[in-house]
This record gives sequence, structure tokens and C-alpha cells, in this order.
Amino acid sequence: MLRDITIGQYYPVDSPIHRLDPRVKLAGTMVFLISLFVTSGIAAYVLATLWLGTLIYLSRVPFRFITKGLKAILILLIISVSFNLFLTEGRPIFRIGFLTMTWEGLSLAFFMAVRLIYLVIASSLMTLTTTPNQLTDGLEKGLGFLKRFSVPVHEISMMMSIALRFIPILIEETDKIMKAQTARGADFESGNLIQRAKSMVPILVPLFLSAFRRASDLAMAMEARCYHGGEGRTKMKPLRYEKRDRIAYGIMVIYFVLMLCTRFLPF
Repeated sequence: MLRDITIGQYYPVDSPIHRLDPRVKLAGTMVFLISLFVTSGIAAYVLATLWLGTLIYLSRVPFRFITKGLKAILILLIISVSFNLFLTEGRPIFRIGFLTMTWEGLSLAFFMAVRLIYLVIASSLMTLTTTPNQLTDGLEKGLGFLKRFSVPVHEISMMMSIALRFIPILIEETDKIMKAQTARGADFESGNLIQRAKSMVPILVPLFLSAFRRASDLAMAMEARCYHGGEGRTKMKPLRYEKRDRIAYGIMVIYFVLMLCTRFLPF
């Protein structure tokens, strides 16, 4: 389950999506996520499916590798769908005790599940096609206008990049700790909820210690390389928009306009 989390990982391959400017990919991800919540209906989700499927195809990242990250949100998905199915008022389909499934709840649960799945896939696709360094540069460059309002853009971008980079590292560390504790006789599956929570202590304590040790090593390494923030720093590979990036922006605008147009369709 832990190894199925794909957010924060990078899949090295040469593809049209990998070659795009990180600012384009960040903007595209935000546009896609916003389009999922400002529109509804079958036509909008068909268009969103075609858009996401095209991006996955162009990224050359295996579809199975992207979708395995959905296993990590399976419980959240089931809870969200269940609440929408049985707690939405409307025309009843059938009744189980005091719980009633309605047609409106079924529709709402379906669209909520699709939104959540697409959100995870789109976020995973962005990190799978963008290195942590590119992500940091893209965030810093894209949000550079906030410096006028005394917002520490570079520091925020660095923290977000480090956090994303540490996700797969901590997942791997957690997996190793769980296997080591299981070999020592620890049981994480049996017992009630309280017993299972107590059984997580042998995992959380060494995991936090490992995280603090890694953070300390990273801080020392940054100080040894004379890192003192973003002021006066230059880039080895400065970001510059190319023709393909401008074309991608244009296609992105067309997609968003089409998604807004689906609001006026009867389905």
C-alpha cells in the first residue's frame, strides 16, 4: 500500500510532457483541477477524461504506474461515495433499514468519485513528469510577482519541493521499519482500533527519528554549500518559454473554455 503512493515520485523518460516548462505543467494542473469543480455533467467529464487520457499518453508514463496511486485513497473514496449515496435526499432507489439510496445521491457519488480519482491522477502526473528542482524553479518563477508583497516565494517553493521529494523517501523508510518490526514479532493487523493504534508506536517513533536525522543532515549540507536563501542566487538552467510552451498555453485555454461551455449543455 505504501509503495503505491505515486505523488512525489519522478518517472524519467523523454516525452513531450517532460520537455514542457514546469510553469506550464503547474498552470495546466491547476486549470484541470479548477475545471473539475466549476463544471458538472456527463459532457464535462467526457471532455476531462479525453484531456487527461491524452496527457497520460503523451507523457509516456505507464498507465498502470499512474493508477496504482489510487490504492492509497481507496478508503477515503469508499467513505466519500457511501456518504453521498445514503445521505443525499431525493428519489429513493431502495432502502436498507434507516439508510436510503437515492438517484440524486448516486449521481453525486459518481461525480465525486471521478473528481477525487482525477485529482490524484493529475497531481501524480505532474510530479511524475517534473523533477524536484524543476518544480522549485517553476514555483519560484511563476509566483515571483508575490515578492512585491514581501512573500518569501523562494523559501516557500524550496519547502514544497523538499516536502514532495521526501514523500517517497519516508514511504520507503516506513516500509523498511514495518518489515523489521514484523520480523521481530510485531502484529499490525489483529486487534481492535485502539490496539492497532498502539501497535503503530514502534513504527512512528523510529520514523520520526529518521525524519529529524534526515532533516538535520539536509540542513548541514545546505549550510556547507553556503545556501542562505534566494537573494542573489543564479540558476544553472534558467527557465525560458519556448514555442511548445506557448502552444501548450493556447491548448490549455481552449480546453478551459470548452469546459465552461459544457455548463450550457442539457447533459
